[in-house]
Amino acid sequence: MKRRDFLKTSALAGITLPVLLQAACQSHTSPTSAANPETDTAFPLEEATLEILQQKMQRGEYTSRAIVELYLKRIAAIDKQGPALRSVLELNPDALAIADAMDKERKDGKVRGPLHGIPVLVKDNIDTGDKMMTTAGSIALIGNLATHDAFIIARLREAGAVLLGKTNLSEWANFRSERSSSGWSSRGGQTRNPYVLDRNPCGSSSGSGTAVAANLCAIAIGTETNGSIACPSSLNGVVGIKPTVGLWSRSGIIPISSTQDTAGPMTRTVKDAAILLGALCGVDAADAATATSQGKSHTDYTAFLDAKGLQGKRIGVEKTLLKGHEAVDTLFQNAIDLMKQAGATVVEVDVRSQMKDLGPAGYNVLKYEFKHGLNQYLAAAPAAKVKDLKALIAFNREHEHEAMPFFKQEILEASEALGDLDNPEYKESVKKTLTLARTAIDNTLRENKLDAVCGPANGPAWCTDLVNGDAFNGYGAYSTAARAGYPHITVPMGTVEGLPVGLNFFSTAYAEPVLITIAFAYEQLSHKRTVPAFLTTFAPGN
Repeated sequence: MKRRDFLKTSALAGITLPVLLQAACQSHTSPTSAANPETDTAFPLEEATLEILQQKMQRGEYTSRAIVELYLKRIAAIDKQGPALRSVLELNPDALAIADAMDKERKDGKVRGPLHGIPVLVKDNIDTGDKMMTTAGSIALIGNLATHDAFIIARLREAGAVLLGKTNLSEWANFRSERSSSGWSSRGGQTRNPYVLDRNPCGSSSGSGTAVAANLCAIAIGTETNGSIACPSSLNGVVGIKPTVGLWSRSGIIPISSTQDTAGPMTRTVKDAAILLGALCGVDAADAATATSQGKSHTDYTAFLDAKGLQGKRIGVEKTLLKGHEAVDTLFQNAIDLMKQAGATVVEVDVRSQMKDLGPAGYNVLKYEFKHGLNQYLAAAPAAKVKDLKALIAFNREHEHEAMPFFKQEILEASEALGDLDNPEYKESVKKTLTLARTAIDNTLRENKLDAVCGPANGPAWCTDLVNGDAFNGYGAYSTAARAGYPHITVPMGTVEGLPVGLNFFSTAYAEPVLITIAFAYEQLSHKRTVPAFLTTFAPGN
């Protein structure tokens, strides 16, 4: 999820200090050179889509092993050296063996589908029953080897994908401190934005967003509670889908909120996101929320890709987000004009103001559910060194220099101080949050006969600041949908001085088909995805 101050007000591997502080914005006013060590030799898979990769394998130009080897080389050059993005925490030692197995199947005439042989990076709060750890970025969980795959990881393997590695994240999915820096974890250090390295990648799916943007993988998986897919997708210039809660199983994922949590695709195109979305759907007995997806999910969301899909659509524009950063305003107005030209009817609406009476209820839901869910996860994890939230807090205090060098753990402590889920405050908070959020969206859609609502996902990336924390810029069109458990999709909308800004579309429960149609049509008309330049710092006028 993203910054906690926004959550309250909007509705309501060890690394040294000197190295980390290099992430703070510098005051350069002269041109800066690209920090990409591969600029002299183009990466052969740059911006490669799933379709292109499959075509290359079908024609015999590449094997899955060769593709995996290229991404591994890319990660070594870009993530670990050169710009040192720090987006990948751990590589899968079995990746090449999996690729070999998929190549053999292809040679034998078996191709499982569009993910066959495709390398995927997975956020490090999702269990993989292999040799990779699941730590949520925390050194307190070093050594936590899951005994089996999360449900969505099992589905990923069944689809023939190659698990390439685990991505860095905002530690505990950004639910640790009021003053955290998105993309920082005690295990992995500070993830960097590949467009301008001293800018923030947002979070909590920071590593997944950065890795996809920097072409370190074909596709990635992130997770979201409130903005953790949308915000890093926006700031890293990629596509992110936060599905309806229940479309993808959450079992085997380190939780924050059973009401709001979900994993989702992070890719460079809407089509690739649609492919990954359909592959991982399924009813899971270990996650009761997935029962609601029966008869409402699809195994192939590419059926809803329509380049003329804006024709006849009615789209609400969140009017509270029409005036903000002047450059973002211009991008948003250009997007509105483009949708109108494509045959959409645009109506100004106000969803966000309908959440003004939420107060602390939304934040209370997260704190109560985090304590309950984390205690359950840790108690069932045989290799976890800490067995509950109380023990985690104690661990961090005992290892303060390594675990909390920049910001502390106020949110963990506040959550631990609360009661259980039978507490009347919790029950009232859940009811109030869901009622306000769902009513705001559903009534707005119904009263205005809308297919979706849109607004800027975020403004341009802020300077990474490990001393003061994030400087979130107050957009977040997706927040009401996240609180409602409803889907949203973020697509590149353009750049501000080279920094990406995303456009977010949201709608009601299980409206992924119409959102994909709208987002794909906008993407095909706008073509706003840009390749990162790995600039060391922002240089005005360049």
